[in-house]
Amino acid sequence: MKTNKIIYWTRQGIFSAFMLMSAYMYLSHNAKIVDAYKEIGFPLFFANILGTAKLLGVIGLVQPYFPKLKEWAYAGFTFVLIGAVSTHIITATGFVPALVFLLILATSYFFNMKVNSAKA
Repeated sequence: MKTNKIIYWTRQGIFSAFMLMSAYMYLSHNAKIVDAYKEIGFPLFFANILGTAKLLGVIGLVQPYFPKLKEWAYAGFTFVLIGAVSTHIITATGFVPALVFLLILATSYFFNMKVNSAKA
């Protein structure tokens, strides 16, 4: 049980920290993000939408009071990361970081379920 909690919170912490950093970069219109969006061909306002979604998603993941909200946050991040992987593959840009974070999210979800089923 304790090992599962450690693995869960480690994955959760890593994922949340990187998504917070990503949300900040998106919402502050970091030059690297702006250049990437121009290269891919996405409109820049989409960065605002994704940045806000990532920020709200992290809040949903780390809050302990509403398990359904946490489920929705996991689902939202899954959709975002699958979209990121497919976009990067289609545009021949680096897709490995998005795939790695999708795997980190999956392990976090798996161990979240293990920790919560042990409580019941």
